[in-house]
Amino acid sequence: MRLAILADIHGNLPALEAVLADLAPLAVDQIVVAGDAINWGPFSAQVLERLGRIDAVALRGNHEFFLLDHGTPREPPAWRDVRSLAWLARQLDPDWRHHLAAWPDALSLRYPDAPPVRVVHGVPGNAFAGIYPRTTDDEIRGYLAGVGEFTIIAAHTHIPLDRVVDGRRVLNPGSVGHALDGLHRAHYLLLDAADGSWQPSFRHVPYDTAALFAEFQRQRFVEECGADAFLIVEEFRRARPVLCEFRGWHQETCPDEPFTRALAERFLAERDAAPPATG
Repeated sequence: MRLAILADIHGNLPALEAVLADLAPLAVDQIVVAGDAINWGPFSAQVLERLGRIDAVALRGNHEFFLLDHGTPREPPAWRDVRSLAWLARQLDPDWRHHLAAWPDALSLRYPDAPPVRVVHGVPGNAFAGIYPRTTDDEIRGYLAGVGEFTIIAAHTHIPLDRVVDGRRVLNPGSVGHALDGLHRAHYLLLDAADGSWQPSFRHVPYDTAALFAEFQRQRFVEECGADAFLIVEEFRRARPVLCEFRGWHQETCPDEPFTRALAERFLAERDAAPPATG
C-alpha cells in the first residue's frame, strides 16, 4: 500500500498540480488530504474540484471551519470583521459549503498490510492547535492521550516533522500550497507499507508562482480584503511567516494603532531592515 499525504493546500492550485504531476509515476493507491484545502490562496473552488476528480479522501482543517462557521451563530466575534472570510464565502457556492459540512474532523486508516493510521489536521480534537518542532514530549503525550494508533498524521503548522514519543510516530507532511521555509516548493509525504510498518518519504517539488499572483491581482484580493490580505499575499511571496509575526509586533509595539496597510508596510520595512538573528 502506498499513500500520498497532502495538507495545507490553501487554495493554491499551481502547487497542487505540481504535486499531482510528481505523483503521476509513483503508483499511489490513495491520496489523503489532512485539512486546509481552501482559503488564503485564490483557487479554493478549483482545488476542491481537482481533489474531487482524483477521489482524494479529505478531512476538515481550521480553514474549513472558518468557512463553515462564518456568518452563523457558531462564529466567534473575532472572525466577524475579517474581510477575507467574506471573500472566501463568495468564492464557494452553497453546494461546496454543504459538501465540506460533511467532511470528517479525523480519519482512521485501516489497511490490511500496515498498522492503522490516525489523521488529524492539528491535534486530536482541535484543528486550531499544532505539534511544532519545539513542542515538548509531555505536550505531545497530552495531545495523543486516548489515541489508539501508533502512527499519527498531524498537519496545520506547515512544517515537515517526524517525531517519535513513547513509540508513537507523529508525521507532518508540510504544506502543499503555503510553505514557510523561504522556498517556493510544494511539500507532501509518501507512506509505504513495508514489513508491518509505514515508511515515510518527505517530498517537495517546485512550482511556478506566476499564476498564483496573477489570480490574486485579477480578483483584486488586497483591494477587496484590506491589510489582512496584503500580509497573506506577502506570506505567499516570501514563503515565510508574516501575519502571525505582525500580530505579535502590533501587540507589543503599537497596540492602539488601527490595523491598516500602512502599518503592515511599516512592520515589513522594520523587519527587512533588522539584522538577521544569530545563535
